[in-house]
Amino acid sequence: MIHINTSVFVKIVVPEIDKSYDVYLPVNKKVGNIINLLNSSISEMSSGEFPVSNNNKLYNSRTLERYASNVLLYNTTIRNGSVLILIS
Repeated sequence: MIHINTSVFVKIVVPEIDKSYDVYLPVNKKVGNIINLLNSSISEMSSGEFPVSNNNKLYNSRTLERYASNVLLYNTTIRNGSVLILIS
């Protein structure tokens, strides 16, 4: 039996508020949808310190690759243990 993970465990670094969060991201969602979820979640967890924005981008902290919004997370280089940067 083949086991396929439905999520990956990553660290999201948010330099604008100098915080980071460990989160599970669904591999079957597009990066743009994940960014929208992260926007609202981080804004809520930071008590509004991080404003919700439609312009946020997601980057790989090691390679500085910017992830396209219309790509499924499964088809990116994001894997368990990845450190990602969320920037507006």
